Amino acid sequence: MNTKYKDKDKLLIFEITEEIDHHTTEKIRRKMDNEIERYMPKKIVFDFNQVTFMDSAGIGMLIGRYKTIRMIGGVAELANVKPSIRKIFEMCGVLKIIPITNKCA
Repeated sequence: MNTKYKDKDKLLIFEITEEIDHHTTEKIRRKMDNEIERYMPKKIVFDFNQVTFMDSAGIGMLIGRYKTIRMIGGVAELANVKPSIRKIFEMCGVLKIIPITNKCA
C-alpha cells in the first residue's frame, strides 16, 4: 500500500495495491492507523484502482478507518472502484456512509 499526503488540503490518499482479505487486513489497518495519527487529515481517500478482490475482513477494516477519521472530524471517500468491488460495497451498505468520488486528487 502506498500513501500520499497533500498538506495544503489536509488530504491523505491510501493507494491500496493488494487484495484485501483476512490475510492482509491487519497489515493494511496498522499502516492506515499510523498514517492517520501522523497526519491528522481532514479527508481520506481509499484508492481501489489496483484492488481486484476484497472479502468481509476488508469491509470491516474500511468501516473501522471510516470511524477513526470521523472521530477526528474528517471525512472519507472511495475512488477508482472496480464494478466487482462496487457491487460488494452496494450489497453491504458501505456506499450509504462512504461516497465514491470521481477524482482521486
